[in-house]
Amino acid sequence: MEGEMAKNSSLFETYGTKGRTLYKLYASFIFTCILSILFYRLTHIPLEHYSWTCAWISLFASELWFSFYWILTQSVRWNPNHHQTFKQTLLQRHGNELPGVDVFVCTADPVAEPPALVMSTVLSMMAYDYPKEKLSVYLSDDAGSELTFYALCEACKFAKHWIPFCNNFNVEPRSPNAFFYKPCHSSSNLPITKEWSKMKDMYEDMINNIDFVVKQGNVPQEFKQQQAFSKWTPQMTSGNHDAIIQILVDGNGKNSIDIERNLLPRVIYMAREKRPQYHHNFKAGSMNALIRVSSKISNGPIILNVDCDMYSNNSQSIKDALCFFLDEDKGHEIGFVQYPQCFDNITKNDLYENSLNVISKIELPGLDNWEGTLYIGTGCFHRRQALQGRKYTKGYIEDWNRGVDRTCVESACVLEECVKHLASCTYEHNTLWGKEMGLRYGCAVEDILTGITMHYNGWKSKYMYSKRKGFLGVAPTTLEQTLVQYKRWGEGNLQIFLSRDSPLLFGHQKIKFGACMGVSISNLWAANAFPTLNYLLIPPLFLLNGISLFPKVSSPWFLPFVLVFVAKHTYSLIESLYSGNTFKGWWNSQRMWVLKRITSFLYATIDNILKLFGVSKLAFTITAKVNDEDSSKRYDQEVMDFGSTSSMFVIISTVALINLFCLFGGVMRMILNNEGSNDDTLLIQVVLCGLVVAINVPIYEGLFLRKDKGCMPYLVTFVSLGISMPVCMLSMHGLSCT
Repeated sequence: MEGEMAKNSSLFETYGTKGRTLYKLYASFIFTCILSILFYRLTHIPLEHYSWTCAWISLFASELWFSFYWILTQSVRWNPNHHQTFKQTLLQRHGNELPGVDVFVCTADPVAEPPALVMSTVLSMMAYDYPKEKLSVYLSDDAGSELTFYALCEACKFAKHWIPFCNNFNVEPRSPNAFFYKPCHSSSNLPITKEWSKMKDMYEDMINNIDFVVKQGNVPQEFKQQQAFSKWTPQMTSGNHDAIIQILVDGNGKNSIDIERNLLPRVIYMAREKRPQYHHNFKAGSMNALIRVSSKISNGPIILNVDCDMYSNNSQSIKDALCFFLDEDKGHEIGFVQYPQCFDNITKNDLYENSLNVISKIELPGLDNWEGTLYIGTGCFHRRQALQGRKYTKGYIEDWNRGVDRTCVESACVLEECVKHLASCTYEHNTLWGKEMGLRYGCAVEDILTGITMHYNGWKSKYMYSKRKGFLGVAPTTLEQTLVQYKRWGEGNLQIFLSRDSPLLFGHQKIKFGACMGVSISNLWAANAFPTLNYLLIPPLFLLNGISLFPKVSSPWFLPFVLVFVAKHTYSLIESLYSGNTFKGWWNSQRMWVLKRITSFLYATIDNILKLFGVSKLAFTITAKVNDEDSSKRYDQEVMDFGSTSSMFVIISTVALINLFCLFGGVMRMILNNEGSNDDTLLIQVVLCGLVVAINVPIYEGLFLRKDKGCMPYLVTFVSLGISMPVCMLSMHGLSCT
């Protein structure tokens, strides 16, 4: 009876979010108020002074943009989807015929991405609760570092003990670093026993060995004499080396079984060929080389790719993903299953808004409703055929048994040489790789673009937010790292919007229009820069001169402005709290909303404009996974870190100071001139300027009060004062003359 039920039931269930009727009423109310504001702007244009007219029109343009962008955001809030998977049914139906899974872990710099951290991720992938004969783990080392290869050799030795330990004690998470040192993320009830202590000692020995070798910068001589290390020569550099393929665990021989004589998953190291004269296309190029190499070694129908710091936090994630792919009704059309990008080092109040909670719990489930979830570059399970560029056709049937039989392949040495050419720097010349096959090239967010093109090819996607998070990584821990990361994301997304792959401009005939709108939310992040900067500068400068740009309190037009402001921010707070943030976390997100728009997205917009004229070229910045002790301490204490002379900090400080000077000067002007009759006409500007000053309190502290290494450098303070004070004085002179 139980087997019959499993045979006829779906492998996953989809359900909507409660309270959507109430939300739709709220959205309709906001929309009505927005129309009222725009009508007011159009019908009350001041014509007395040229500068006043220009300022009024500029605010109208900003409000028009914000209204359009708000409408886009409604596409993912109208009816978010959630899924529940049935793993037991999956095992009953496909237990003996589960497909092969190839796991891709990508690293590019042993300094910014310490090998010890990378190995903890690799070990968590090797320890998945999944048949080991069906599991292969690939490490792509774009630096071609023998230090990383040494670390992988050590990890494979440790895995012979770690995997049985995980299986015997049902360990979660299966990243040894997270399990032993981050107990808040561990669900295991295993007490501190002799086995626990012994395993921890073994792990620490491995980490100490790796860290010592990395610090020395050289692999010990006894290892270099081994055949595996013979492929590294003194002439090699991270940007100039041959392709290196090493199969460390091949499924045959003593190195392929653990201490309990159970099979280990395949483990393959790959460093693709790099030459200075050939563009290597960053992570996308690395992924495409992995796709080709893996097709000859294991050829799993399912590919999971993760960043090197994004360890598995749930050993059941593969089975959850397979519930979508193997579903008899809908599985045949699913191209990829995306897990949220979560982090284990977020502070209590999410200082830099890096948790992505609202995106993970609201926006991505909303996109799932349109079957257009984004591929966000990590924690994603792909159908190999979809990732390789195959278009979905009705009636397509996947061969889940496809794969390379371990017992039938050539010896590891022979196979390594056979597949080397697939990782050469010239292999892709005059092919469709990077254009119609694999990850797409020429974009700073190649993952987003690749996901969009898979949707254009007819594939659908699913978003899986499990109760126990599937993956956890390391978020940026300084303001500069955060802003630089968002600059790259904003730049790449705007590049997509301006291209022929733009969902909003050209995708409505290929995917649902709701998906086009939802994807455009991130595509147009950067486009918010100038409207936001305009709104942060024009109202305070006119406040300083006693000129009103908003209706007075006694006017009926005052009400729509207040209602939109209060309702929107109240809902934003509720949404943030629902997503798991604290009140202070929401306040921090409001600050970061401003800072990202006036720096990261401003630079992203300028870079895209320069690209149109052929001035700027694509670059990829690796987010550092380590920081100095002082910086880490400030992050843990939730103290903002400004310790560099970044031009972004000059912009932030200048805008903050202009608002401070204008608020003080404007209020003093009202008091000294006894302009009581004008008080109600300037109220909105006073409140806006006051709120900007309030969220910038940490900026003022960094400029004038703090003396630690994370304070604003004196040069930034000097330059910011040198810009903001003349701007305020010139505005007073210029507006007084009009």
